Amino acid sequence: MQNFSIEKLRLCDRILTAFQLALEQEDIETAEALNNAMELSMTRKTGGGEFIERRDYPIDVEKAIEKLRSLKKKADKK
Repeated sequence: MQNFSIEKLRLCDRILTAFQLALEQEDIETAEALNNAMELSMTRKTGGGEFIERRDYPIDVEKAIEKLRSLKKKADKK
């Protein structure tokens, strides 16, 4: 996790920190909810109804999403 001052973080950065913590604790249900919240916070107020997101996610977000996928696969095998 990055060491930013909590006062300077955007909402999506704060959610990412919580998302990463949920992943560390292997709490898939909470991680999925936080992933959805993060996506909403990153894409709100962008474009209109036909808006298509064309930006790539930051590397920290990509890593967290990949870890969630990995945890879900691991849980499905049990």
